[in-house]
Amino acid sequence: MSAALDSLTNPEAINPSSLVVRFGPDKPLMLDCGVALTPFQIAYQTYGTLNADKSNALLICHALTGDQHVANDHPLTKKSGWWLNMIGPGKVFDTDRFFIICSNVVGACMGTTGPASPHPKGEGVWALDFPVVTIRDMVRAQAMLIDHLGIETLFCVAGGSMGGMQVLQWAASYPDRVFAAMPIATAPKHSAQNIAFHEVGRQAIMADPLWKAGHYIEAGVRPEKGLAVARMAAHITYLSEPALHRKFGRKLQDRDAPTFSFDADFEVESYLRYQGRSFVERFDANSYLYLTRAMDYFDLAADYDGVLARAFKGTKTRFCVVSFTSDWLFPTSDSRAVVHALNAAGASVSFVEVETDKGHDAFLLDEPVLTATMNGFINSAARAHGLPGARA
Repeated sequence: MSAALDSLTNPEAINPSSLVVRFGPDKPLMLDCGVALTPFQIAYQTYGTLNADKSNALLICHALTGDQHVANDHPLTKKSGWWLNMIGPGKVFDTDRFFIICSNVVGACMGTTGPASPHPKGEGVWALDFPVVTIRDMVRAQAMLIDHLGIETLFCVAGGSMGGMQVLQWAASYPDRVFAAMPIATAPKHSAQNIAFHEVGRQAIMADPLWKAGHYIEAGVRPEKGLAVARMAAHITYLSEPALHRKFGRKLQDRDAPTFSFDADFEVESYLRYQGRSFVERFDANSYLYLTRAMDYFDLAADYDGVLARAFKGTKTRFCVVSFTSDWLFPTSDSRAVVHALNAAGASVSFVEVETDKGHDAFLLDEPVLTATMNGFINSAARAHGLPGARA
């Protein structure tokens, strides 16, 4: 890549502040769209120590706007890891007991190959020449990483939202490699409503004059306004009306009366604008297009003649499915569909609907019932897996 383009590209997309494994032409990633992606790389973080028999590995799958920096300060924003409340010594995912792995998904922009990565056949970036990827492609790439680390079986795979989709795909694609699975606030397929919300975000990005048909990096610009609007619209879906009312209500932002203008009169407007501005600092617009599309295409039952239970036929994996009462993006009915399918397949499954008004993002927040649920499941699974130090 030229020095000029390098200066315009998020440095974390090319040389990430993470561990990196690179796969050459001898190990292509075969994508659902029929393309062999090669060469490509995966950026990942690890926490804790892998034990001698490699039986304590735990894979964390990130959501749409997440990344591999799950339990460390983010290299761009300097903020704490997005699941730091769950990962660390003595926490649910105890780094004194488990070897935690979290990788940036294929198509993203924090070091794993995606549309912001250098194009292997030129001096620019992939941009829209990058092939469309699916959740199953993300999981295939993760499996290649796990193979590279010499790990045969994962003790547990866990994640929420898009991460939960990856968990379900792991359990379906590699049942013999997953001892326990924890899909949280997710669904076995993306709903029409969710596809519609994603399309609004994509159109906001593509309507930005600086998007340049996806070639904004080569043009030396960024579609920041379009990406910010996409983030604002999506962020609303992560919350609930009670949570918005409790936090903001109709309170004005640093003023005693309306300005009778289109300034951010209300606190909630100012909050959303902040969310949009901060997001463009760390995320690539084209990656947003690709990852939302991957979620849209996700329909696990479609791979099994429309019968979801067949995806888990004969599985020995232990499952803990979690939903939230106020999550209208991935409502409890979606999780119940997974549980019903697992029951029909004869799987070992527990299910908890956490009562909270925090909406979809509750899986990222301090929710005592969620923490207790996850802790109980992990400890039970660890005992069954014969891991030392498993708590009663």
